[in-house]
Amino acid sequence: MDKPGIVRKIIHCDCDCFYAAVEMRDDPALRGKPLAVGGRAEMRGVIATCNYEARAFGVHSAMSTARALQLCPHLILLPPDFRRYRETSQQILAIYRDYTSQVEPLSLDEAYLDVSGLECCQGSATLMAEEIRARIRAEVRITASAGIAPNKFLAKVASDWNKPDGQFVVRPQDVDAFVAALPVGKIFGVGKVTATRLKKRGAQTCGDLRAWDIARLIAEFGRFGTALHRLCRGIDERPVRPDRIRKSLSVETTYAHDLPDLSACRTELPALIAEFRRRFARLPAPRPIHKAVVKIKFGDFSQTTAECTSAAPGEAVWTALLDEAWTRRERAVRLLGVGVRFVETDADERAEDEQGDLFG
Repeated sequence: MDKPGIVRKIIHCDCDCFYAAVEMRDDPALRGKPLAVGGRAEMRGVIATCNYEARAFGVHSAMSTARALQLCPHLILLPPDFRRYRETSQQILAIYRDYTSQVEPLSLDEAYLDVSGLECCQGSATLMAEEIRARIRAEVRITASAGIAPNKFLAKVASDWNKPDGQFVVRPQDVDAFVAALPVGKIFGVGKVTATRLKKRGAQTCGDLRAWDIARLIAEFGRFGTALHRLCRGIDERPVRPDRIRKSLSVETTYAHDLPDLSACRTELPALIAEFRRRFARLPAPRPIHKAVVKIKFGDFSQTTAECTSAAPGEAVWTALLDEAWTRRERAVRLLGVGVRFVETDADERAEDEQGDLFG
């Protein structure tokens, strides 16, 4: 909780091409060569991450491995080694906690730190970020980038500003102008389809979007419109939560053109599942799975979810749930999502959780 009279100082630290960085650290012969970590092409694998040499060829995370190999035939592809990645992540978290107890890990390679009111480094969040990054470089032998800002949204945007191995600060007095110039695609939760939709309606930047009143945003985007109204003004009051409990994990895609039938939905399902598995693997300490879930939003914007108990869902489970959900309306589909709900304890039920519903 924020202390009265203290300006919030949030650091978002994000390791650079984390899995690939660990591989290059442990095998220096890989340095300078295009490298990716992910699944095999013949198994419909997906790239989890890649180094900057591979990105020069157009390879990126969440791309199918088959496509990555088309773009870069001499790409070195390695399977993920999550034991080593988690060990490295724990080293980095220990460094963060030398500065503040208010650390909220988002995945193995990124975290928020609330350093408001601290006295170390002359109370400067910028100096703290520089020192933290220097320690990661020296002690862990990989690089990290950082964003410093008065809230989580802006800190996360800023951490991507000077990648790799850089940092960027958004001072409180600069927030309004900085956010006004941001492309709408930088807003958390705005994907390619939503960004294109906004741009077609004349909202290229957050400054443009401020001309839309909240009623119009809610009419266009439902409850997400409320978040858009705040974020395009740089307002984000979410606290850093070191005790945050993750109750679910999901991925979803809105399609530029509606999927016409169940067969088309089934064709898209493997890519969603692969992306889900990539995100699941990045969790610092995944909890046991309780249920598998599929969400469908139809072309008329009605939506439904289907779920079943499953401790280790595979493609067959999600396909059966997709079939069940689709038969409720049997019409074109604009969005598909897959996910899981984790096992909860009595303590979880009592704890406040900021995450909200699955697919929220």
